[in-house]
Amino acid sequence: MSTDLNTIAVDAAEDARTELQPSTEDTAAHRAMALLAQHRLVTTPQMHQMLAPGTDRSHTSEVLNTLREGKLASYAVLPRSNGLRAWFLTARGARVVIGWPELRGRTIQAPGSSTEASLRAAHTLTAVRAHLTFLADARRRGDEYGPLDWVPEIAHRLPDTGGEDKLIADAVLHYTATAPRRLQFRAFVEVDRATMSSERLARKLISYARFHDYTPQPVRGRGTVADQAAMLAWQRFYPRFPRVLFILTGAPAPGLRRRIDDLRAMTSGHPLVAQLAGQVQLAAAALEDLEQQGPSAAVWTPLSGPAEQRAWMDL
Repeated sequence: MSTDLNTIAVDAAEDARTELQPSTEDTAAHRAMALLAQHRLVTTPQMHQMLAPGTDRSHTSEVLNTLREGKLASYAVLPRSNGLRAWFLTARGARVVIGWPELRGRTIQAPGSSTEASLRAAHTLTAVRAHLTFLADARRRGDEYGPLDWVPEIAHRLPDTGGEDKLIADAVLHYTATAPRRLQFRAFVEVDRATMSSERLARKLISYARFHDYTPQPVRGRGTVADQAAMLAWQRFYPRFPRVLFILTGAPAPGLRRRIDDLRAMTSGHPLVAQLAGQVQLAAAALEDLEQQGPSAAVWTPLSGPAEQRAWMDL
């Protein structure tokens, strides 16, 4: 493990503000730090699935422990988990990764303590579970989707009406299918653990509908009024509006089915959401079905039209 530690060039006695430069060599330690920065909290088995599937898990544990020895990462032991560790970057580790090319444009957030990390664990680790289903499926299919192609907590401005001014997606995924022909997919992902009311979950569709139609007010001095008025907010970030996928867990199958039915009712019953559904693919699936059958199986229920389940790329 000395190779990884020397590559990152950690000196535990350095001043806390010293900026360490990443190695040009893409070592396991470098990749692990990038993954912790991106996903914010990752268990040891989850890290192993992203970092080195098919190898002995002890190697991943050694990588993480080396980062801990260098004060670049730490962990929280999850309650009722038989000692399972959830890893995160320390403040020092977060400073190290700032400016890394693979993380450019990302906001790096490091939990202040193991207690803070534990409080984030339930939702954050569930989102990583969802990401891993796409990663395993892409590897099986030979598609292009890597551990960093799931970007958590993406925020976009909304018009200043409706009681909120931001849409925060749990994640945006970037996926390229390679067969039978090459196609690029983007999706907003909402991960629901049945901790909020079904009505509140369904209201998220209204936020997506508002974002879809939002044209920002022209800013004086930045291009022409005609140029700015012609561009919807989402067109500044995406070539096409991403499809919206709800991934549900945390309740028995009948309860998840009812929540999906409520999402479908919102889609048909709200004029803005119905308009969105005419232009954007909307669907929901149970996380357990994704883990058992894979996201490319016919496990997704469209939120408009016939409720026959489909693969997410076939919506």
